[in-house]
Amino acid sequence: MARWVRFEQDGEVGFGTLLGDVITIHGGDMFGSPKPTGVRTKVNDVRLLIPCQPTKMLALWNNYRALGTKLGIEPPAEPLFFIKAASCYADPDATVRRPPNYTGKVVFEGELGIVIGRTCSQADDIAAAAAIFGYTCVNDLTAIGILTRDPSFPQWARAKSADGFGPFGPAIATGLDPAALRVRTRLNGVERQDYPVADAVFGPVELVRLLSHELTLQPGDVICLGTSVGAGAMLKPVNTVEVSIEGIGTLRTAYLNP
Repeated sequence: MARWVRFEQDGEVGFGTLLGDVITIHGGDMFGSPKPTGVRTKVNDVRLLIPCQPTKMLALWNNYRALGTKLGIEPPAEPLFFIKAASCYADPDATVRRPPNYTGKVVFEGELGIVIGRTCSQADDIAAAAAIFGYTCVNDLTAIGILTRDPSFPQWARAKSADGFGPFGPAIATGLDPAALRVRTRLNGVERQDYPVADAVFGPVELVRLLSHELTLQPGDVICLGTSVGAGAMLKPVNTVEVSIEGIGTLRTAYLNP
């Protein structure tokens, strides 16, 4: 297992593997035979960035049985997904502000993210599994009041794609068994979510296979597995959301709600 990170240090962007508090810097391409340079640095001496640069972030709706049961809706027959704009990504420990033209509630959603490592199109299960590079933490922020503001058109992309509404990281972990993972989310230090990834309707390999038959997945693309019970609105002027998944780490986001 490895934990891959991207970082900025002295104005330069690099990447490498994180073990304890030490980053072993690599050269080349994270998704194509990266090689260690022999240089190491302390994680406290750098600023962590989003661990990859997706061409797109796909996010699932109604993909956990427990949440569907709570909402009184049946599991979907096929993956229900939307796309978050690439301009919404936010680094670990980022501070996100409510959009200036919006006064409603913003909702946090702690999720597991699948990171694609190779181009994937029309895949079978074997190719889909091989296309998964690793997993990361995601906080799928939503301006919930925008979503159904116009009854004639649910505005999924707009409600989910404001600047900063796509934090993910702090690392991409390889070698994990997603079925053994749990997603834990704390809001202002209080645990609000603790759910098993195994409860997902569509697991990672099946998702990658099915989605690859509709659009080509590129290295670095992120598929958010959806959220389960416990997601909710942030109402305080200053909020801290922490999404933790064992083996990956903790994604912290500060949200300002003036």
